[in-house]
Amino acid sequence: MTAATEPTLAASSKPPRLPAFLHGLAMGGFVDGIVLHQLLQWHHMVSDTGDYPLNSVAGLEGNTVGDGFFHTATWLILVTAMALTVRAWQRRELAPPWRSHIGLLLAGWGVFNVVEGLIDHQILGIHHVRDDLGGPIGWDIGFLIFGALLIVVGLAMERSGAKVAQQHNAEQAS
Repeated sequence: MTAATEPTLAASSKPPRLPAFLHGLAMGGFVDGIVLHQLLQWHHMVSDTGDYPLNSVAGLEGNTVGDGFFHTATWLILVTAMALTVRAWQRRELAPPWRSHIGLLLAGWGVFNVVEGLIDHQILGIHHVRDDLGGPIGWDIGFLIFGALLIVVGLAMERSGAKVAQQHNAEQAS
C-alpha cells in the first residue's frame, strides 16, 4: 500500500456515536429476550394476546416463533452496529473514550426498554414484564423507570467522556 492509497484520519475529530448506541439497543433486546423470555420465562413476545397461552404446547410454539422473530430483529441491529464500527475503523475515525462508549451502550439499552415497554406492554398489550403473574402493571412501570434511568445515566456518562476527550484533544493540539 502506498502513501497515496492509505486511508487518512477522518476530518471529523468527533468519534461516531451511532455504533455504540446501536450496540446498546441490541444489548437491551438480548438481555430482555435471553433473561426475561428464556431464562426466567416471565413472558414471551406474544404471551398476553390470548392466542398463545403459556400453559399449552401450541401457545409455547407460537411464542417461540415470536421470540425468534424478535431475536432476529435484535441480531440485525447488532450486525448493523458492527458494520458501522468497522466502517468507522476503515475511515480511521477516532474511537470514543470508554466512558462515552459505555454511556451510549447504556442509553441504547434504556431506549430499547422505554420503546419496547411503551409499545409492546402498554400500547399493543402483546405481553407484559410478568405475564407469569397475570401482567401486574408495577413490573411494567419498573421496566420503564429502569429504562429511563439507563438513558439518563448513559447520556451523563457520554457527555462527561466527550468533555474529557475534548480536553485531551486541546492539550494535544497545544
